[in-house]
Amino acid sequence: MSRFAEVIVLAKDAEEVMEALTHADEQREWHQRFTRVDENQFYGTNFGSTQCYAWVIQFQRLNWHGLLSRLESLPWPHPHSVQVLVRDEEDDCFGLWMIYDGKLTEVPLPRTKREPSPYSVTGVLSRSDRREI
Repeated sequence: MSRFAEVIVLAKDAEEVMEALTHADEQREWHQRFTRVDENQFYGTNFGSTQCYAWVIQFQRLNWHGLLSRLESLPWPHPHSVQVLVRDEEDDCFGLWMIYDGKLTEVPLPRTKREPSPYSVTGVLSRSDRREI
């Protein structure tokens, strides 16, 4: 089943924590790898900082059920800085998850509503102020 979803992870000083997720791992349910987004992506040079605060991944199938719990379990150096943005194929916008009390929790966004869906890991996030064209 084809099911596109994009995930962006933002976290301070997390290069070491995210390193394992930038490589293939046959033990994971998903086989895609996160890609670092650092200053070199913007400038096209190798002169940027060695620090990276953003990683991206795209899933083409509905095979990433364990991702959020895996991210939650990582030993983040600054858990308060962790932000996970998820946009599934049917979502109107990215949803935001942050770590609160050790748990990766979705942060309610104004004018949005999440509804369960058998075709999505996280359900469908709809904007209540969306106008149909």
